[in-house]
Amino acid sequence: MDEENEIELLQRFRRDRRVLIDFILSGSLIKKVVMPPGAVSLDDVDLDQVSVDYVLNCAKKGDMLELSEAIRDYHDGTCFPNVNSAGFSDEFFLVTNPESSGSPPRRAPPPVSLGIPTTIFSSLSSSEPMESEKVDELASFSKSQSLKSAQVNELTVDDIDDFEDDFLHEDESRRYSRRVLNDASDVVLELPSFATGVTDDDLRETAYEVLLAAAGASGGLIVPSKEKKKEKKSGLMKKLGRTKSESVVMQSQNSHGLVRLLETMRVQMEISEEMDIRTRRALLSGMVGKVGKRMDTLLIPLELLCCISRTEFSDKKSYIKWQKRQLNMLEEGLVNHPVVGFGESGRKASELRVLLAKIEESESLPSGTGDLQRTDCLRSLRDIAIPLAERPARGDLTGEICHWADGYHLNVRLYEKLLLSVFDVLDEGKLTEEVDEMLELFKSTWRILGITETIHYTCYAWVLFRQFIITGEQDILQHAIYQLKRIPLKEQRGPQERLHLKSLTCSIQSEKGFQELTFLQSFLLPIQKWADTRLSDYHLHFSEGSKMMENGLLVAMVARRLLLEEPELAMQAAPLTDTEQIEKYVSSSIKHAFARIIEDAETLVDSTNEHPLALLAEETRKFVKKDTTMHLPILTQRHPNAGAVLASLVHKLYGIKLKPFLDSAEHLTEDVVSVFPAADSLEQNLISVITSTCEEGSADSYLKKLNLYKIEIVSGTLVLRWVNSQLARISAWVERVIQQENWAPVSAQQRHGSSIVEVYRIVEETVDQFFALKVPMRPGELSSLFRGIDNAFQVYTRHVLDCLADKEDIIPPVPPLTRYRKESGIKAFVKKELTDSRLPDVRKSTDVNVLTTPTLCVQLNTLFYAISQLNILEDSISGRWTKKYHAHSTKRPTEDNLRNSIQKDSFDGSRKDINAAIDQICEFAGTKTIFWDLREVFIDGLYKPSVHQSRLETLIDPLDVVLNQLCDLIVEPLRDRVVTGLLQASLDGLIRVILDGGPSRLFTPADAKLLEEDLEVLKEFFISGGDGLPRGVVENQVARIRQIIKLQSYESRELIEDLKSASEMEMQGGRGRLGADAKTLIRILCHRSDSEASQFLKKQYKIPKSAS
Repeated sequence: MDEENEIELLQRFRRDRRVLIDFILSGSLIKKVVMPPGAVSLDDVDLDQVSVDYVLNCAKKGDMLELSEAIRDYHDGTCFPNVNSAGFSDEFFLVTNPESSGSPPRRAPPPVSLGIPTTIFSSLSSSEPMESEKVDELASFSKSQSLKSAQVNELTVDDIDDFEDDFLHEDESRRYSRRVLNDASDVVLELPSFATGVTDDDLRETAYEVLLAAAGASGGLIVPSKEKKKEKKSGLMKKLGRTKSESVVMQSQNSHGLVRLLETMRVQMEISEEMDIRTRRALLSGMVGKVGKRMDTLLIPLELLCCISRTEFSDKKSYIKWQKRQLNMLEEGLVNHPVVGFGESGRKASELRVLLAKIEESESLPSGTGDLQRTDCLRSLRDIAIPLAERPARGDLTGEICHWADGYHLNVRLYEKLLLSVFDVLDEGKLTEEVDEMLELFKSTWRILGITETIHYTCYAWVLFRQFIITGEQDILQHAIYQLKRIPLKEQRGPQERLHLKSLTCSIQSEKGFQELTFLQSFLLPIQKWADTRLSDYHLHFSEGSKMMENGLLVAMVARRLLLEEPELAMQAAPLTDTEQIEKYVSSSIKHAFARIIEDAETLVDSTNEHPLALLAEETRKFVKKDTTMHLPILTQRHPNAGAVLASLVHKLYGIKLKPFLDSAEHLTEDVVSVFPAADSLEQNLISVITSTCEEGSADSYLKKLNLYKIEIVSGTLVLRWVNSQLARISAWVERVIQQENWAPVSAQQRHGSSIVEVYRIVEETVDQFFALKVPMRPGELSSLFRGIDNAFQVYTRHVLDCLADKEDIIPPVPPLTRYRKESGIKAFVKKELTDSRLPDVRKSTDVNVLTTPTLCVQLNTLFYAISQLNILEDSISGRWTKKYHAHSTKRPTEDNLRNSIQKDSFDGSRKDINAAIDQICEFAGTKTIFWDLREVFIDGLYKPSVHQSRLETLIDPLDVVLNQLCDLIVEPLRDRVVTGLLQASLDGLIRVILDGGPSRLFTPADAKLLEEDLEVLKEFFISGGDGLPRGVVENQVARIRQIIKLQSYESRELIEDLKSASEMEMQGGRGRLGADAKTLIRILCHRSDSEASQFLKKQYKIPKSAS
């Protein structure tokens, strides 16, 4: 019950309070009552929120009552406790709850100076201490600001409806924080400035007035009812003086159509309700008495000046500002930038300026005089302005009679302000939900402002584009591109519109002086300039992602297409094509990016200790790799060979930096080894980009234009110098190790000499160092290395052969030919071609340096090791070269060509010499065994005194001993070659015994069978039941002696007859019937023990008889 009484008393108190305030305000106690913004009468003011104390003080003092200050005083008083006028200045009251505030601070607060109370705290007897530097700041606040306000705009009555709602939504409103906006000062329209100093706010407010006039022409203009229902607004909306589209829908849910949309526009364009109502009333008043005339044909600034008086403004300052704006609009619209010439109206234009100045001057005159002057001037102004505005039409599509704004740039600037209202006031990067309705509403202003479809799309694209610059929102840019694409091309416009657009020109001052620009140039040149600036360094401005660059490129191309149709640009000689423009973008951006790469590389030098050119090449290679994946796919959509343009320019820029280094390189220094591979890798990478990105058939033209670095040539020269020095080192090493060689096997398993191991070690070191050089090389450098190593092994082989004794020194001289001794003969003489000039000479073994059989075996093993490892070395070099060649060259040869280039530079010379040396040593070893080691038993003792008394079987055991020794010492692959050498020497010894055995050896035809048996014994010895030499090899070797043994079976008479015929046939190049030559037949006859042979030799050849 008590609670109900309290509520009833509170309601009665509030009712009585409203009655009291209404009585005071309605009576004569208050000199003048100033309504708050948005309120027309006291019915629009919530009297519950008016401070009674403030009203009574004004009544007592006889001052003017400003209800906005009374409302503010009421709310300021609710934030603080009531205090009396007594007390100390350092006393204060806590607004917060001490219990929920935690423990008090432990440190004493720092001393501060006492501040001067401002008007905000005028109801308090003591104020909070403030820092002295903040006193001026607070003192500069206008009276319309509250303690919580952060805006300069005045608070309206609606701002303080349901004040608690401010606190409820304070945290929520903070979430709608505005995005960080970009600076768009460099993107401005190419339009002349206003001589009267018209500001953006002036244009915005005038644009709204034009919109209202256009709406009035369709009958949609009404003055809001005084009983308008007030809705709650969030604290953030009130303080900003703006509202989101969703809030407008909630507030105007009971209103529909044009009324609702105009309310939305008012909020979007930041027009106060007071100004809105004032303008609506004035426009409606201006139509009074103008029967049959549309509102959109009014000279809007003039009608507003005539229909709105100073009394409708809360203060004189606001009125003067408003009037100044209207006067400026008249001057700008009718005088300063005329599209239609004045002609005879030129004098009236001057008079109009005078009248405008007098109207402005009237405000500084006394009240009566000023009002009279203003009235007279307005009447005269109407008489002058209307004829100026109704000059003949300009050939546009609007068909209006009144040219209220003659200069087109003023119209488009006003239309720009209308279009700017389509953005959400709380998120500048978003469009309002009512954007389509707004754009449809804006069409109603086309008649007034002279807007056509082309002008609309151009202005809208400009507004969207500039909003994108400010917000960076990609969706806005996409919308701007869409609007740019909708701008009709020249052939798509009608004849009237083309004529109208042709008349829209303006003159602006630029760096080149005054320049005449068309409408499209004024709007599109700033867009194109922005796009060109960013695309000229797209690596910097579009480094985040490719989508942004794609949109920027699209903007540039669309704007470029439209501008090329403009007269000034169309008359230019040979304008750039789209592909040429893309090349220009690429060239410019690459140059800027390369300059930054140079700077980055220079900063990395100290930390990496690498050569700057090597770092630059690596950073450039990374840059090209990134560019080909990020930006190149976009550029190739409009220029198929953009990749070739990019790579060619990068190649040129790096080449300029590289050339001085190439010219100064003389040796393979660390810098050269560092720079050359990096530069070559970059060049090959760039060539690869050209070949892989160009259209079919166009890559060759770009490659031909490249000024190749020719690193391989410079590098090849330096490598050749290095190779030659290394080869000289190898040659010296071969000479040294061969002199120190003692031809002892390295080990039981490694039967070769140690010298060849050292030779291979130095060779392999050289090869490793060669391939460790990461500099580019040509096949010529490899060929030089091959030839040098090949020559080193040839030199080594010659040194091995130099150790052998002369073969003639170990073979006994052939005894002179003699005939059978029983024959009495004539004085012997021997024909020159059948005798040996050498005398029998039996040299002692100490006189001839003959290597031992083990030494010869080690040499053979060494040479075999050399040739077998040579194959491995050649395969290793070939494989490493192939890998290196493929890794460092984009000119990939076929496998056959690469193999041939390696084969022709292989070690064929060394192989040939080593194989020949092995054959020579094998032959020498066999000859040494038969003619030196077994000389007594073989050469001197076999078949003496007759065949049946000294058979060949007696030599098998000594031969077997020698053969076992050879097989034990020689490596397995050389066994057959060594044994073959011994077989050949044995056959040579047998032939020597049969044909040149001397006078102590005589043969008869009957000995042929025995000789054949001995030959079979020798043959089987070397075949050794299949464990020795292959039978075919032995048979081939034995074949040459079988013919000699067969001749032994013929009688002397047959041999003599065949010798006679052979002598005649030899003169004709043939042989005798038995197939033997004359010399062989003579030697067989010399060893025949019969008189017939002796007599024939004596008579025919004068061969002496045997001494024995």
